[in-house]
Amino acid sequence: MSRFKGGCKDSLAGFKVQTAEPTVPYGLLKAARKSGQLNLSGRGLKEVPQNVFRLNIDTPEEAQQNVSFGAADRWWEQTDLTKLLLSSNQITLLSDDIRLLPGLTTLDLHDNQLSSLPSALGELQNLQQLRLSHNQLHSLPVEMCTLENLRSLTLQQNLLENLPEDLGQLVNLTELDVSSNQLKSLPSSFGCLVSLQKVNLCHNQLSGLPDNVKLLDCSDNQLTEIPASLSEMLALEQLYLRHNKLRLLPKLPAPALKELYVGNNQIEQLQTEQLSCLSAISLLELRNNKIKIVPEEITLLSTLTPFSMMTPCSVNRLYLQAARMDIDNEIAKFLSIPMPNNYWLLQYIYAKYSNVNVFVTSDKQAGSIPEELFDAAADQSIATVNFSKNQLTSVPPRLLEFQSSLSEINLGFNRLISCSPDICKLLQLTHIDLRNNQLSDLPSEMQNLTKLRSIILIYNRFKSFPDVLYETLSLETILLANNQVCEVDPSRLMKLTHLSTLDLANNDLLNIPPELGLCTTLRCLSLEGNPFRTPRAAIVAKGTDALMEYLRSRIPT
Repeated sequence: MSRFKGGCKDSLAGFKVQTAEPTVPYGLLKAARKSGQLNLSGRGLKEVPQNVFRLNIDTPEEAQQNVSFGAADRWWEQTDLTKLLLSSNQITLLSDDIRLLPGLTTLDLHDNQLSSLPSALGELQNLQQLRLSHNQLHSLPVEMCTLENLRSLTLQQNLLENLPEDLGQLVNLTELDVSSNQLKSLPSSFGCLVSLQKVNLCHNQLSGLPDNVKLLDCSDNQLTEIPASLSEMLALEQLYLRHNKLRLLPKLPAPALKELYVGNNQIEQLQTEQLSCLSAISLLELRNNKIKIVPEEITLLSTLTPFSMMTPCSVNRLYLQAARMDIDNEIAKFLSIPMPNNYWLLQYIYAKYSNVNVFVTSDKQAGSIPEELFDAAADQSIATVNFSKNQLTSVPPRLLEFQSSLSEINLGFNRLISCSPDICKLLQLTHIDLRNNQLSDLPSEMQNLTKLRSIILIYNRFKSFPDVLYETLSLETILLANNQVCEVDPSRLMKLTHLSTLDLANNDLLNIPPELGLCTTLRCLSLEGNPFRTPRAAIVAKGTDALMEYLRSRIPT
């Protein structure tokens, strides 16, 4: 017993769990003081480290070590933090200390676990871009409405039931995305957003619409009719009204309207009066309605593309006489059998009459692609596949059925943790889009894709430049922004003699090797948003030519 006496003043100390405050590598903080940009995306943070908030307040360590005015670090020339990226973490609470970063112009907190926001957010008067999508927000602080310089506000995939009544004070807002929330109405001040050009309101419970934008997406709501004020939207070019309860095609004398999407409603007939208003329309989508006949007046829409004119609607029973198409036995088979998705009738007709073969089932939030859909496309020479915006965790193995014809594949906005080597058997591929997944590596077999020209890998979890891309010699475009890449090897990159576009923005590059300037095929090089000290932001902002020239000038002779 005596060995415990006085040996430990706290008898419970051995059972206590010490929670360490999250830290940021000092090198990143040091570089952020120089560049004004800090990328902490995808680091598993549960809270924002205090030294991030105090970045421009606390005296840096190097100031204690060297106060000489000839010091190479020149710590006294630090710049205010203007860009803070904290996406894809596990942050549950944003501290009021965010007010200590008044110079911020971009704040990215998307894909976290925030349920509320501090009122101090309203003190960031220089803020221009605020990304808050894919959180658990139930409401917004009214103080946000004082952000007079805010240009872009993205809030999709939250739990918002309403927006602040003072939202109209954001007079410089040009883009607003509040899709996939629980909104039932819009604030009365919405019409005061005079600069708004793009708004996405889909997947809510709205019964009314705004009237002052170029692109308006109100899909997946409960609209039964379109307000008369919509006809006054002279700048409107694209209108999405899919998955509502419309019974009539909207009467829209909007002179600039080019694309109208009203699929999956309850429209029973197309009236001449409504069609005659669409003087500039080039794409009219009416699939999955209750239309039984297409009026011949649709042929008067001279700006309508051939695809739109041939496939204005699709239902289990569809009459196509007005479109002057012959229904062969194979189409009749599609019409007589209830399909799991009427879209496949549309796809069949499109493939048959346009000689363009596209396989699309995007934005369905599906965990897998139904076997019936692959069966429906089995006899077609599919060239393009778009399975984006679903919940896929693996590459569908049946894609190999299209290996002789498939040239483009889009698997962006899914939940892929790894990329199956099977995709490397699709030897005709020229374009791969894997953006917004959870990838950290690529299969080595990808170098077998000798026709691959472009690959999109933005918003993933790559911590290094994928080795296989150095060996994929046909590549012309590599988009790898918003990852955690910490270095790039210019000697290996020079082997890609066709590479013209390289996007490495918003990564963790602490050093840009001067030899990168010898990659003379590059016409577009994006490096902004990295914590490197040189080249300085002013040089990067001048564009690729100036940047490459600067890098070459720094090569030791």
